[in-house]
Amino acid sequence: MASAENKQTASPMALMVAEVVRTMRIQRGWTQEQLGLELGYSAAAVSAMETCAQPASDAMLVELERVLGNGTTVFDTARRYMRMEKYPQQFQDYALLEQAALSLQLFATNVIHGLFQTEAYARALIGGGYPPLSEQRVEELVQLRMERTVLFDRDPLPMIEIIIDEAVLRRVIGGEEVMREQLLHLVECARRRNVTLLVLPLDAGKYGEYAAGHGEMNLVETPTHEHLVYLEAQDESLLISDPAKASTYARRYAMIRAQALGPRESLDLIKRLAGVAV
Repeated sequence: MASAENKQTASPMALMVAEVVRTMRIQRGWTQEQLGLELGYSAAAVSAMETCAQPASDAMLVELERVLGNGTTVFDTARRYMRMEKYPQQFQDYALLEQAALSLQLFATNVIHGLFQTEAYARALIGGGYPPLSEQRVEELVQLRMERTVLFDRDPLPMIEIIIDEAVLRRVIGGEEVMREQLLHLVECARRRNVTLLVLPLDAGKYGEYAAGHGEMNLVETPTHEHLVYLEAQDESLLISDPAKASTYARRYAMIRAQALGPRESLDLIKRLAGVAV
């Protein structure tokens, strides 16, 4: 619903879209009503978008690209960045890196990594968190999380390796059926050519060496072959670009991988936990 409050809290990208649309509309000599007719929206909706009382929705941006884009893809680009702005602030920079990454090496210690979550698991996790969120915000975050999975089929294919602590697989989120569906989803993900899935067993430290005590991490290789590390805990995040520090994390990740089960053993364990015969 359009409101004065939205005008005060509009994001930079929403403000940019409003300014670009208004400029393009005036250059064409169109009224808000004329632009609305072209887009399939009312003049009031166009006015609300231009004043940021109701920033452009994803659907409206699609129509703006069709009507005003003229091959520039400016509104398609705006769609991507406006979706990013809906993420929690601490995640926004990493979300862009994740989608462009050449490779990802992930270590999950508390819950299934967001890229590998089913919709039901994500909804249970986000909806059951603290502080509690409105149903609208829960659904928005769930859909954003699901949209991240387009990375699996991107061209060129990114190489993705994930190590999951066995405790994560045994921690039931959302009920037994939701968890079983999640485990079976991991099995399907592991069958992708560009995905390697490993499990760090509960007894990984029984011989006195345990590299996983510092928690989860995300190692990212960018299109320019820069190696970054993203850490997140308690709604705070840290993006590390210093080569020496990134190298330390990469070596720690390699040690965790050495202590994990192999791909086939990992898959068999997940199947057993899901109740599937191995």
